[in-house]
Amino acid sequence: MILESRLGIRLDNHLTEQAMALKVDTHADWCENLAWAGEEAYKVDSFWRPLYGERSIVRDHYNGTVIHLVKDDNPAYRMDIEVRVYDGGVAFRYFFPENEKGAYYRVMREDTEFHLPEGTRAWFTGWAQGSYKLLPLKSWPQESERPLTLQVPDGPCLSLTEARMVDYARTKFTLSSKKPNTILTSLYTPVDLISPVGSPWRVIMIGDEPGDLVMNNDIIQDLNDPSKIKDAGWIRPGKIMRVIKQTTAQAKATIDFAVQHHLQYILFDWKWYGPAFSFNSDATKVAIRDLDMPEVIRYGNEKGIGVWLYVNQQAVAAQSDSLFRVYHDWGVKGVKIGFVQVGSHRWTTWLEEVFKKAADNKIMLNVHDDWRPTGEQRTWPNLLTAEGIRGNEEMPDATHNTILPFTRGIAGAADYTFCYYDHRIKTTHAHQLALPVIIYSPLQTLYWYDIAGDIVNKRSPELEFWDRLPTSWDETRVLAAEPGSFVSMARRKGADWFVGVITGDEARKMTVRLDFLPKGKKYRASIYTDDAMQHTDTKVKVERREVDASTVFNLDLQSSGGAAVWLEELN
Repeated sequence: MILESRLGIRLDNHLTEQAMALKVDTHADWCENLAWAGEEAYKVDSFWRPLYGERSIVRDHYNGTVIHLVKDDNPAYRMDIEVRVYDGGVAFRYFFPENEKGAYYRVMREDTEFHLPEGTRAWFTGWAQGSYKLLPLKSWPQESERPLTLQVPDGPCLSLTEARMVDYARTKFTLSSKKPNTILTSLYTPVDLISPVGSPWRVIMIGDEPGDLVMNNDIIQDLNDPSKIKDAGWIRPGKIMRVIKQTTAQAKATIDFAVQHHLQYILFDWKWYGPAFSFNSDATKVAIRDLDMPEVIRYGNEKGIGVWLYVNQQAVAAQSDSLFRVYHDWGVKGVKIGFVQVGSHRWTTWLEEVFKKAADNKIMLNVHDDWRPTGEQRTWPNLLTAEGIRGNEEMPDATHNTILPFTRGIAGAADYTFCYYDHRIKTTHAHQLALPVIIYSPLQTLYWYDIAGDIVNKRSPELEFWDRLPTSWDETRVLAAEPGSFVSMARRKGADWFVGVITGDEARKMTVRLDFLPKGKKYRASIYTDDAMQHTDTKVKVERREVDASTVFNLDLQSSGGAAVWLEELN
């Protein structure tokens, strides 16, 4: 599906001994005058167990090759191209072995191409929290975010992305001005490296169906380093609710609601310590008169509910040498970092250091705004989730939600900030109920714009689905999907299964077969569907029935609607 395409990387080393010896021009194409110097083939087939994830066991299975290249017949100046071939895709990177004479490399840009068949279209968005459009490979309004998922005429599904972007600059995608139907990598800023060092992995994912991209997205974490946290027992996935009115009384009410509805955490959002965008604000001091933070943390510990704090990048940058230690001493469980600077080599390495500092102090993290993960959660599992998604803060429509699993979802956990009662929601309530099954995050933010005290007075028996919903899974299956139209997904935790089904802006009839269940076993199904005849605030119908692997659900979904199913194994 990827036609003949060029590899290339350009350096600016005109002030180095290496460049002077080779008389290399500024922005020299390092892939010119390269000679083959041998290759090493290898195979890997292993398994590893993540602390949490979309599946409890991950297989890392590929054939690899390292191609050794020498520049201008000078053995001191070498470059390798490493390739790994999986069943679900291909990954490759540029690597500079250790070089004592010219260890410094300044990468100005990559010229990596992806030449696609005529008629290929891309699910385009220009930034991490943007909406998606299905565009041909011409006249894009700007660079495209990654992952970039492609529709090839009469072909399989493809997605282009990157993995292990930890000591480099972000790469988006742009169109070639010289070659039709050709996508180029586009580096955000130059990168200053010291050998031995490699670029991030450039990944081409492939699947017969859109769901295969979700089923094979372990490739992204496989390409990252194993966990650097030895004792990780303090890292615990869960569900979290924001304290809207940041007072001691409201925080305790939110904790009580969390206990009642089986949440694990509460969050104090921005401004609890003062103006968030000011370097003058001290994120170790509470700026709200009616908020007694030690008392809230004590009350939460008593009830089994942990406290997370929002902190803007200004305070994290200014205070991170001591900030996480202070929070650990307070008993804080996690920090949500907001408005991070992204893209450049400088801020990429800064954020990597933040992951380490937080881990050293047993603090979990949620990175918000424009940043997207590239598999870092394997190395730093205290990074539970990240935003980089157009979620319910922007109130997207239902069609947008059907695209997310096969675009942003491939990159990893996404904090969508689910709502439920807000009048601005553009979907039905059953659609909202099903979304946390479809959009994976080990830290699920629920009831984003809702106030705990107000929910108590609502007639919504279907909330039992969110009450029982896990955030980490043993098994994940995409049952049926067409990006931009519908998604049906099933996830298992222990013996129980949870099914989420959503449609886009168009009403449709959908069939859900339970043939993924073990044969010979019975389950109690709780089924949650939209029904205007219900005498509840949210018009969601709750049904119970006994089912097994032969059961078929025929769903009549409203426009922007959905359905959720909870399957409990019967003894």
